[in-house]
Order: sequence, then C-alpha cells, then structure tokens
Amino acid sequence: MRKPSVRIVLTIEERQTMEETTRMRTAPYRAVQRARLILLAAEGMANKAIAQEVKLSRSMVVQWRNRFGQSRIEGLQDLPRRGPRPKYGEATERRILAQLDTSPPTGYSSWTGKLLAQALGDISCHQVWRVLKRHGIHLQRRRSWCVSTDPEFTQKAADIVALYMDPPENAIVISVDEKPAIQALERAQGWLRLPNGHSLRGFSHEYKRHGTTTLFAALEVVTGLVHTGHYGRRRRREFLDFMNRIVAQYPGKELHIILDNLNIHKPEHDRWLSRHPNVHFHYTPTHASWLNQVECWFSILWRQALGGLSATSVHAVCQTIDNFTQARNKDAAPFEWTKQVVHPGHLEHTYSQLCN
Repeated sequence: MRKPSVRIVLTIEERQTMEETTRMRTAPYRAVQRARLILLAAEGMANKAIAQEVKLSRSMVVQWRNRFGQSRIEGLQDLPRRGPRPKYGEATERRILAQLDTSPPTGYSSWTGKLLAQALGDISCHQVWRVLKRHGIHLQRRRSWCVSTDPEFTQKAADIVALYMDPPENAIVISVDEKPAIQALERAQGWLRLPNGHSLRGFSHEYKRHGTTTLFAALEVVTGLVHTGHYGRRRRREFLDFMNRIVAQYPGKELHIILDNLNIHKPEHDRWLSRHPNVHFHYTPTHASWLNQVECWFSILWRQALGGLSATSVHAVCQTIDNFTQARNKDAAPFEWTKQVVHPGHLEHTYSQLCN
C-alpha cells in the first residue's frame, strides 16, 4: 500500500513566488518544472497526473513534494554536488615551482610552459601555466636596471630635484638634451583588403631611407614650453649654437640648464660659459639621465608624432616635429615632480603631466 502524498498548502507569498517562476523566461527549465509541480500539487492533483503534466516520473514528483513539505521553497534547490576529485594538488604546485630552480634542458636558455610539462612528465602544460599565473611568474619577462655609481650622486640629484621643487626666484630652469639620428623613413602605406571584405590601414615592413637629423630640445620646466633645433650632426658647435638660440630667447635672464654628462656638454675649458655668466649648468649624475625632464617630452613626441611616420625627406621629419611642438606649446603644461626621495640604487622615477 502506497504512503499518502504530502499535502501541499501554499502561503500567499509561496504561491506568488511559484507563479512568478513559471512566468520567467530566463528561469532554468528545471526551476519552472518544479514550480508547476508544486502549484498542481497545491490544487489537489494526483501524482500520476502531475507527472504526465510536467513530464517527470511519478517517483520524481513524490520526491519534490516531500522535499517541499520538509524545507518549503529551499527544498526545491539542487543539493550541492561533490564533483570529481581534483587531479592536481599542492604537491603538484610545489613540484612545478621547484623545477623552475633547476637548469633548463640542453639547448635552451630559459624554461617555457611546454618544457616544464615535458620535464615533469605527468602534469599538463595548461596546469603549469595556471600555477605560474597564480604566482605571477612570467618566464620570458626580463627586467633591466641601471645603477648610478657616481660618488656625488646625492649632491647632484638633490641639486636637480631642488630646481624642480623650488626654482630660484627671477630665474628660468630649462632641461636640455638631444635626440640624435632620427631617421626619415618612407614607408609603403595604404589599405589592405582582407578576404572577408574588411580592410585594414597600415604600412608594410619595406621602407626607404632618406637621411637622419639630430633634434635639440629645451624644456622650460615651470611652463612646459619647448624650444627645438634641427642639426645634421651632434657636436660641440651644434650644441653651442642651440644654446645661443636659447639664451637669445631669455635676454638678461638667469638661466639654470639641466644637462646629462655627454662630452659635448662639458669640455675641460669652457670659454662659452665664461662669456655667459648668467647661465649655470647642472649635470645629472652618471647613468641617471632620467632626472632630466625633457626625456619625458621626447617620449611623448615619439608616441604621438614620430612613431610610424612616413617621410620622404629630412625636411619632412623636421616639419612634423615643429608642427607637433607648436601644437603642444599652445596647451603647454609642466611636468609635476612627485618623487620626494631619490636613491642611487632605486632609479624609478615618477612624472605626471598636469594637463594632457
């Protein structure tokens, strides 16, 4: 003799929830099926008839009626499943990390995910990469650094940082440097039509050389204005010619010029400086040219104007640089020095531009 079915009596809230579930288009099919089952049971329909209506077996109808009677709406949820046993554990992770401390196979200079999997034998390449990603390990990444060995690093760095943070009154602080051998490359450019009907704009790897130019640039630290000069070579005479132009831009002003240690910047007997007593040179420590802010402007110039440029002459390159300089000077803004402490062994620098 079968046991009597659990009697289902719904509260107003439960009936409303069941009816909303049956009307939801985004609800899972099994959730709608169980909600209909409970609604039919609450109307007094027999289990066999409910099974035919919701297309389930009678035993499954009885099971869901019982679970609803015991736990109400929560009883209609699937029970958590244990799932398959994990194939890899902590021991596998330790093996992968330990393998990195050994030398790679003969003929290879560094490990790859595939080589690690082959060396370990029973671990897939995908699992190797999961472990490496979890630990933030990049097998092909290489870091470089340049440590200044200048015995006067502290004094020189402090002098330049002081010019940035607290420039002298009634004086102009200017960062000066050169970017030599800027090539005029004529690239094959145009549109490439793809088989799917789309098209791409770009240039091929072929190009023609049309000479090089050397760019001298002077960045006014307080305002962000830049003055440029184009020369065929980078020698002492070109440097002094550019400096004469800079001095002419600021008649009667005291100038503090920040320079790196290139030989054309600092001869043993400097007659030019003796003729310009209002000009003072400040040299960055050796291997620390990043202290010169004009390097940031060079980076912006390359990204926004010169990278990928196609030019048929050196004059076209110079014209591109001049156009960029004029456009940027209209909205010139200074770089803000935000690093307060500079260590000779920690050469990271932080510049942030106030207005882009």
